[in-house]
Amino acid sequence: MSYRIGVDIGGTFTDFALYDADGGTMAIHKQLTTPSDPSVAVLDGISTLLTSNDVEMNAIGDIAHGTTLVTNAVIERRGAVTGMLVTKGFSDIPDMRLEQRYDLFDLRIGFPSALVERPRRREIAERVQYDGAVTETVDLDAAQKAIRDLVDSQDIESLVVCFLHAYANPAHEVAVAEIVRREFPELYVTTSADVVPAMREYERWTTACINAYTQPMFDRYLGGLESGLAELGFTGKLFIMTSSGGILAPDAARRYPVRMLESGPAAGVLMSALHGRAMHLPELLSFDMGGTTAKGALVRGGAPLKKYDMEVARVHDFKRGSGLPVVTPAIDMIEIGAGGGSIAEVDERGLLRVGPRSAGADPGPACYGAGGKNATLTDANLILGYLDPGHFLGGEMTLDIEAARQVIQDSIATPLGLDLPRAAWGIHEIINEDVARAFRIHASERGFDYRDSSMVAFGGSGPLHALAVARILKIPRVVFPIGAGVMSALGLLASPLAFELSRSRLTFIDDLDRDSFAGTFAPLIGDATGFLERAGVASDDISVRCSVDMRYYGQGREIEIVLPDGASTDSFDGLLGLFEARYAALFSVSTPGGPLEIVNWKVEATGPDTGLQSGYRMSSSGTAGSGAQKGTRRGYFGTDSYECPVYDRYQLQAGTEITGPAMVEERESTCVIGPGETAYIDDAGNLIAELGKA
Repeated sequence: MSYRIGVDIGGTFTDFALYDADGGTMAIHKQLTTPSDPSVAVLDGISTLLTSNDVEMNAIGDIAHGTTLVTNAVIERRGAVTGMLVTKGFSDIPDMRLEQRYDLFDLRIGFPSALVERPRRREIAERVQYDGAVTETVDLDAAQKAIRDLVDSQDIESLVVCFLHAYANPAHEVAVAEIVRREFPELYVTTSADVVPAMREYERWTTACINAYTQPMFDRYLGGLESGLAELGFTGKLFIMTSSGGILAPDAARRYPVRMLESGPAAGVLMSALHGRAMHLPELLSFDMGGTTAKGALVRGGAPLKKYDMEVARVHDFKRGSGLPVVTPAIDMIEIGAGGGSIAEVDERGLLRVGPRSAGADPGPACYGAGGKNATLTDANLILGYLDPGHFLGGEMTLDIEAARQVIQDSIATPLGLDLPRAAWGIHEIINEDVARAFRIHASERGFDYRDSSMVAFGGSGPLHALAVARILKIPRVVFPIGAGVMSALGLLASPLAFELSRSRLTFIDDLDRDSFAGTFAPLIGDATGFLERAGVASDDISVRCSVDMRYYGQGREIEIVLPDGASTDSFDGLLGLFEARYAALFSVSTPGGPLEIVNWKVEATGPDTGLQSGYRMSSSGTAGSGAQKGTRRGYFGTDSYECPVYDRYQLQAGTEITGPAMVEERESTCVIGPGETAYIDDAGNLIAELGKA
């Protein structure tokens, strides 16, 4: 079975990719997401993809799936009714948060409410110290009575157990979980030390609450998906994408749905990195723009930047601290509400505003003809001539240009006293500026100079805006991979099986020796590799990456130190030098001889490479060079309009040069090349625009 499928559910569209490993060919598909039940679009799209390519379901070896279902459930508060058991005296931690204001001067700031409301929390007598010592044994009778009360009076479906310092000794949480599984088998149960075995109770408890809150929904979704695939005749393996860029077997995904918060977007970043390595472009800005959001991520040295904390459900789009903190491995991305479905409107000041509200997939933009009444970015791009109303999704969907004209005229052009093209151009440019501003902040905070890097642009809307954003940021080169409209689905096929673990254990390095250093890592390595082995990966095919979070004694935060030799004696001997070099690189100074402590011990286990390489061929692309120019279309760029040549992306030969203004169409997206800009096709089929340095 040489075929593999990647499926990525987005807010507006669900993307599909079918890869033939033997032939090196790729077939792609895109269709509207079904918000009420996303699995409907997944199953229907897979059937359509296989039928149109004359492939039988029993020929599919595995399916890699990415979804924003978990994120959406938290944002929209569509999770399970969840109860919470906490250490006596600490039930207000979810409301107290960190007692920090994310904006010191705004007296009206708000915070997201806790996922588990106060009436659904119960306090249990127990106490574990920071070093794991038990000073008060957990009252299991009281715990059982509290659970019964939550089931009877609050009708909970899921329970989260969050005890103080459980990361140092999880015995009390484990004992309560055993009661739940024995006496309340219908309840889903999550323990904080299982999800996040790390210090800092607010972040750990919030992460565990998200896991418990989304677990029933995600379990049902996966169950329905597995049943639907079985009915279609699928006998291969299903894998789920995590936020950190790896994939998991369904059992692990069910246990840790919180790891799926950024499931789909992470895949596109991995594919950007793959293209960058193939083109010897190690420094990249990955730009993904779809129907609902735009995502930016940085690739340094050929690998995406990662982080171990994130926020979800922010009440202020750009303010760190305004969301629910999550402690989980993730690719470091910035996400803003800018996409094809972003709604344009005149605000209370009489100014044009675009996003973050989105028309989504239902009803979608007005031009979809599905009842949408709001002007959106897609409506504007259609009026500007960037989209062909008869070629949307390769001709499977016809856009209603008259509906787009009417809605923008009525809601934007007339109130602002603008002609129709100018109003549409304003919508287009505001999104460009919003995206560029967000990316500029993201890169600056990480010390990344994008003026010496390249951009990889993808998503259904990304190629329409990439060159304009690159000009604003002064990025000298933009790469449009073939199949850019569904690149997150392609990235799923490049994602290896992987699992990461991080555990807190405060230890002075002066108190360690070689054996105790390696001994602390040993159980972590065993647990992480165990998830892969249970998914069918041979132990010899698993690679392990070890790191530690370290700080000078007395500091409140730590920095990550990657161990080049793993948990070996050589790594321990060189630990002091590694820390001082990294600290000096970040802060320009170090303190030789200062007492050092390790806070967190981290392990990442990764399975073998999937074998997907840049340079794949599209299975339905036809013969290159046969009628590459499809015709012309009038496009608007600022105050001027031009008769622009329109090219079929699949018919362009390697070495072909294109001078703008022009549009290059593929089935799922359109690349807009502005006046005076040039681009060419390389040997791998990538469309590359060289903007030069400012």
